[in-house]
Amino acid sequence: MRIANVAGRSKLIVGEGQVDIEAATSGRFSSEPSRIFDYFDELQRWAKTISHGEEPWRPEEAGPPVPAPKQIFAVALNYVAHAAESKREVPTAPVIFTKFVSSLTGPVTTVELPEGSVDWEVELVAVVGTAARHVTAAAAWDHIAGLTLGQDLSERQLQRSGPAPQFGLAKSFAGFSPTGPLLVTPDEFDRPDDLGLGCEVNGEEVQNSRTSEMVFSIPEVVAYLSNVLTLFPGDLIFTGTPPGVGMGRTPARFLNRGDRLHSWLEGVGELQQTFA
Repeated sequence: MRIANVAGRSKLIVGEGQVDIEAATSGRFSSEPSRIFDYFDELQRWAKTISHGEEPWRPEEAGPPVPAPKQIFAVALNYVAHAAESKREVPTAPVIFTKFVSSLTGPVTTVELPEGSVDWEVELVAVVGTAARHVTAAAAWDHIAGLTLGQDLSERQLQRSGPAPQFGLAKSFAGFSPTGPLLVTPDEFDRPDDLGLGCEVNGEEVQNSRTSEMVFSIPEVVAYLSNVLTLFPGDLIFTGTPPGVGMGRTPARFLNRGDRLHSWLEGVGELQQTFA
């Protein structure tokens, strides 16, 4: 199943078309994107009966697939080569920080650059489908509703300021968490733990990797988090970025006004950010 948030309404995406979920089910399911987790399994069974979309699907019209998560987590240093370019040791356990919901946007946006040095970080984002507490890695996929694409945009000067890192603030400026264009259920992928992802700046490829290269897989991260706290339906987990970020280059390279950032994730779609 592929779900999009179009103009604040949940749409089922079938091929190149879209179906308004509430209208097509005569109100059986709500149009509110945050409500889909209340009946996700039932919604997925209904979706299998739909063979075509009634209206054209235009990804540029989409908002964030999950517009109001209770929690947004992110994993630092989750690719060996990214740890190396960051001049850090490969972690022996997931390194977790949080992002703020106010930074969340849809897939096609204009981002106002703050002062400092803003960097790109393309990431696979896992969306929690059912509450998870003390979950094992073996059972973790049962708690994942689907996958989407995200950029963990980062202002590096603030991130490195002070006696301790400011990860949460530096990665939560307005527009710093674009996601989308789709939430795609794991059954839509042949191998949901091995997807190609990458991004380019002004047409130049800067990141290109596969999610199978993550140090800690989605199930391992879910198990780790759920043994500390409760994961709620709709929570987002940014799973870490592969190598190729601007901070890791010599000389370092950061985003400027007028730059265009294009990101992609196999089977999910693309993000397009312009910086002003």
